[in-house]
Formats: sequence, structure tokens, C-alpha cells
Amino acid sequence: MVNYFDRLARYSRFVKMEHTLFSLPLLFSGAILAAGRLPSWRLSGLILLAGFGARTAAFAFNRIIDRHIDRDNPRTAGRELPAGKMTLLEAWGVGLAGTAAYAWAAGAIAPICLYLSPVPLAVFLIYPYLKRFTPLAHFGIGAADALAPLGGWLAAHPSLTDVGPALWLGAFTFFWVSGFDVIYATMDEDFDRSRGLQSFPARFGKSTALRISGLLHGLAFLSLCMLYATFLRTPVAFVTLVAIGGLLFLEHRFSHDVDLAFFKINAALSFGILGFVATGVPRLL
Repeated sequence: MVNYFDRLARYSRFVKMEHTLFSLPLLFSGAILAAGRLPSWRLSGLILLAGFGARTAAFAFNRIIDRHIDRDNPRTAGRELPAGKMTLLEAWGVGLAGTAAYAWAAGAIAPICLYLSPVPLAVFLIYPYLKRFTPLAHFGIGAADALAPLGGWLAAHPSLTDVGPALWLGAFTFFWVSGFDVIYATMDEDFDRSRGLQSFPARFGKSTALRISGLLHGLAFLSLCMLYATFLRTPVAFVTLVAIGGLLFLEHRFSHDVDLAFFKINAALSFGILGFVATGVPRLL
């Protein structure tokens, strides 16, 4: 029994289960935008399962593809695959289990969700290779996470009609995630440069990369402003919007502390987005 729980804990660390905090609020925000109300308990459970499965698959595939790079990087050499704490077969098993859970939940939600389910999976598989060829790789993970609010929208409203609000939220997610991935990449600036890997910090240096990240987060905040102006115009949502702007500012103010900027502030920001949407939809107030 002890070995069983140890294995589950190891698999959880392998796919960074806590990172699901970034995507689930975006999924539910998309669903609330589509329906104008909270999802039913059944739909909420299916959205949770789909989000959990997709995130598990994404992290597993990323770790599998990058395992040789991770082995040579002192910062990542202790991860489960390069450190030999998991076998490659186990890693594939975790990734395929996540894929199966995601696909089953998508099919249970609506046929259109099942038909479109390969799109995020393709992005998950392509993204890890981008840094081998282009510093625009940051936009790959931004695109992957930008699909979350669109997925939530389709879960609650199985149609792409009137999808404008979800597109604004997707634009926010794209710029926000791409921007904080630039901050995260500053930790590997020297290693990436020595290995010929592409990132904004490796190509342009940390200072310029952080300015680019700031520009991306400015575009993210502008996207939220457009969502507010066109769909969510309530006083409480405006207060939440200002608070989100403050969190984006703090993320750059403390960009030297990646653990604080990347994990703690971003987790608060993702739930801030959920609060922004929930307080902005009139029927929820």
C-alpha cells in the first residue's frame, strides 16, 4: 500500500498537478460566459475531468519530449524522468491515461467537443519542439492555454456562434501565458544559449525579454478591458479588473523571484479571472 501511494505521489509530481490551478478557472470562466450562469454539477464534473486529463497529457508529453534536455540542465535534472525516478513506459502511461480521460469527458459533454478534442492535443505535442527552432516558442504554450476558455465555452454552449466573449478571454490567456513563460525562461537563459535553444531571454537577454513580457501583459490587460467594455459591464467586475491589473504589475515587480511571480501570483490571477467573469455576468448577480 505504501508503494502504491508513493507511486501516485510521484506521478502527481511528474505532471505538476498544482499547475491545474492555472487552467481550471479559465475553463469555468469560458463556461460561465457562454451560459450566463454556473454550470450544472454534472457539467462541472465533466469540465473538471476534461481539464485534468488534458493538463496531465500536456505535461507528460512535454516531459517525455524534453527528457534529454532536462537531464543536462542542472535546474531540471532532478525531475522524474531524467533522474530515473520513473520509467519512460510509466510516463507514456500517465500521458495516455490523461488523454483517455480528456477524450471521454469531451465526448460526454457534446459531440463537437469530441470532434475538436485532437486540436489541443496537437498543440501540446508541437509546442515542446518549438524552442529548438524559434524564440517564438513562448507563444506555443500561450496558444495551448488560450484554448481553455474556448473549451469551456463549447462545453456550456456547443456551438461557435456568438463566441466573441470567449475569444477576448482567449486573447487575454494567450498574451498572459506567453508573457509569464518569458519570465519563467529567464531561469534558463545561460543554459538555453549554451545548447542553442531558442527563447527571448537567450536571444535578446533578460532585460529586453522582460520588457517584451511586460508588453505582452499589457496586451493581455487590454484584452480584458475589451471583454469588460463589450460584455461584462458591472461595477464589481470593474473593481476585479483593476485588481487583475495590479497583479500583472506585481508579477513584473517581482519577476526576479520566479517562484512568487510564476506560481503564487499567477494562481491568484487565474482565480481573479474567474471572479471577474462571475461578477460581470448580470444573471449571476
